[in-house]
Amino acid sequence: MTLKQIENLRVIDQDITNDSYGTYYDKRSIEQLLNYGFILLDKPNGPTSHETVSWVKKILNVPKAGHSGTLDPQVSGLLPIGFGEATKALIVLLLGPKEYHALGRLHSLPSKEKLNQVLKLLTGKIYQKPPQRSAVSRQTRIRNVYEIEVVEEKERLLLLRILCEAGTYIRKIFYDMGEILGPGATMIELRRTRVGQFNEESNLVKMHDLVDAYALWKEKNDESKIRRILMPIEHCLSEIKSVVIRDSAVDALCHGAQLAIPGILEISSGLKKGDLVGIYTQKGEIVALAETIMPEDEIVENTKGFAFQIKRIIMAPNTYPKSWRSKAVVNN
Repeated sequence: MTLKQIENLRVIDQDITNDSYGTYYDKRSIEQLLNYGFILLDKPNGPTSHETVSWVKKILNVPKAGHSGTLDPQVSGLLPIGFGEATKALIVLLLGPKEYHALGRLHSLPSKEKLNQVLKLLTGKIYQKPPQRSAVSRQTRIRNVYEIEVVEEKERLLLLRILCEAGTYIRKIFYDMGEILGPGATMIELRRTRVGQFNEESNLVKMHDLVDAYALWKEKNDESKIRRILMPIEHCLSEIKSVVIRDSAVDALCHGAQLAIPGILEISSGLKKGDLVGIYTQKGEIVALAETIMPEDEIVENTKGFAFQIKRIIMAPNTYPKSWRSKAVVNN
């Protein structure tokens, strides 16, 4: 959890955490980070996102890895890649905005006034149909374009910064811009510069840096470089609200139980019904993602019932000791 999340937690009950199991999320070993961590890779032009993830798996010798948000082969930039159990939490990054820097060529030179009018038309909620070569069905859908800024303009070359909702096709924005202007427009190059709360200043790593860091750790037992690269998956969840639970409730959740109010110690202030929350241990480890089904006041006032609907379990079972009993099977 981040300091902001900790400051906003509302204490409901007290409990004493036990250091004999679990690990404080910011004190994980490298081996643990390779199961509950992620990197912000600077994807090069050329390979697909799937190929890039495959290379990273081989470099770090991990059995499981996944990315958040596909980049086309010709697109470079920020590609978050999670490892092991952490892959289940990357879905949260799809909720936040994405930023691109796109270079394109206009087929004619419009006036600045006309160009600004067109860019304004393409800002806000727009209709888009995915291109023929895409990983999703070609159905018209609505996407939100939050900002379009002209970074640089040289004759018919145009560099744009576009902040938009996940799943927006930037190439289609250039195509539509050309259709409105008349003679057309073509995107030449595209780079993703932001995913959610992460941008190019957020510990972005290139592939060769990853190779060097892993070799330094394995061959010289020097983990300084790879520790700077690998981040706890909890950093991905800093923008959603938090719930802290008792140690005795952790393993039950990991085995599929729902979270009952007696198992809750702290919640984020201002929690509303329908909020997506992260369920954490007292050491700050992410256990699961859940949806709030009871607002903050009701959670505080009640002593029983279920306040959250578990959506995705992140922590592996048996990480914490079993403190629950299954019902006995009675044979007639």
